[in-house]
Amino acid sequence: MVSNEEKRARDALKKEAKFGEDIDLDSYHEGKRDIAEVESMEDLPKDTRTTLLDSGIIPSGKGRSGNFLLMDNSVVHSAIMGEGVEVMPLRQALKVHDWLKDYVWKGVQPDTDKYTAETYLQKADGYFIRALPGAKIKMPVQTCLLLKNRNTKQYVHNVLITEEGSEVEVVTGCATTKGVEKGLHLGISEFFLKKNSKLTFTMVHNWSEFIGVRPRTSIIMDEGATYINNYVALKPVKTIQTYPTAHMNGPNGVCRFNSVAVAHPGSVMDLGSRAILNAPGCKAELISRTITTGGTVIARGQLIGNSPGIKAHLECKGLILSDKGVQIAIPELEARVPDVEMTHEAAVGKIAQDQVEYLMSRGLTEEEAVGMIVRGFLDVGIRGIPDHLKAEIDKTLKETDVRGS
Repeated sequence: MVSNEEKRARDALKKEAKFGEDIDLDSYHEGKRDIAEVESMEDLPKDTRTTLLDSGIIPSGKGRSGNFLLMDNSVVHSAIMGEGVEVMPLRQALKVHDWLKDYVWKGVQPDTDKYTAETYLQKADGYFIRALPGAKIKMPVQTCLLLKNRNTKQYVHNVLITEEGSEVEVVTGCATTKGVEKGLHLGISEFFLKKNSKLTFTMVHNWSEFIGVRPRTSIIMDEGATYINNYVALKPVKTIQTYPTAHMNGPNGVCRFNSVAVAHPGSVMDLGSRAILNAPGCKAELISRTITTGGTVIARGQLIGNSPGIKAHLECKGLILSDKGVQIAIPELEARVPDVEMTHEAAVGKIAQDQVEYLMSRGLTEEEAVGMIVRGFLDVGIRGIPDHLKAEIDKTLKETDVRGS
């Protein structure tokens, strides 16, 4: 017997995407579900390990509390190295924890759009991460979602729970192996932050110019919870559309989204974040820094104030480094009650020539001056990022062509 939820998902699958580019799901093959597991990520081929490193993932697992690797639609590796945390495939977790069914598909609805519907109907696997009550997990958990084969359609469903009083950091790398000329990533992530817990979530995108990306993320926050999201997308991608939403349901919650992205020629990046402040004393900050060297950037941000006594700020800033680049900023503030404090700032433009000339007068070449300005511009958007990722991000920035055309 088909459930009402499945009926709604099948109906949603027939409809075109509500906004942005509509991707033809039938033009991709389902990713393999039978790729062999590895005991250690160090057992992977050298070029795959290099891809992981470029995505902020350490194959050895040194300095990590847990590992998880999904390759196409196969869980290839999962391990726990620290205390106070659970890391395992979601399918396995549903067998271990009967109560988990009360969380799955409660943050993101299966019929949200055609991409969520397809992921639901395909019964996608992904990671389950749980920080145990009161646990202060010192080392991060790392996860990687990797497209290995050409023309692959990857389905991912992740559930992350921070129990009361716990603290955990998760680093996720999303990437393709060398030579993958076409692919599609559909990712559903549902995060649940219990009372007075803290989650720092850092995502580094390392796709290619042939990949379509459609993640859908929901964060449900209880009283006193803190959520910090760092999003880094500096490498080429064909099309990406992401709009994670934090539901701040308990008083005195704190939420911050930091986003930095570079749109290369041919890329269409529809990026944003949203915070819905439903309880008094909640604070939210949405900060984005975007650059186009020839691609299109749509920087969205929305703050919704549903309770008195909340404070929130939204900031979208973009640089245009090419005549062919496009920057679109769409900041939204929505206050539904009095006694709220909500602000926004948006700006797009090019690098000021006087800044370049000043640095050149100090002995830098024009290229060096532009590079320094760009790196400083992006760094503002990722302040507070974990120390162990700064070196990888700095390396990526230096390798990124920011001179435009």
